[in-house]
Amino acid sequence: MARGHQKIQSQQKAQEKAAKLKKQQGHGLSDQMKAAQKALVFSCAVCKSQMPDPKTYKQHFENKHPKSELPADLKDV
Repeated sequence: MARGHQKIQSQQKAQEKAAKLKKQQGHGLSDQMKAAQKALVFSCAVCKSQMPDPKTYKQHFENKHPKSELPADLKDV
């Protein structure tokens, strides 16, 4: 009887371990990098660095490129 109970326990333990491994695989570094890259929508016209939103883009442009003229898409932001 102990043998049957041990078998069930080891199967449950192996199943939990497999589920844990599967969950960890879904959130790997490459997946995070792809998601981060997808979030960077705006690209600076001067230095080609990427920003997530127009407000950050405008701040970047004003701080890093003060002598350059502000692009038309940032004048209304």
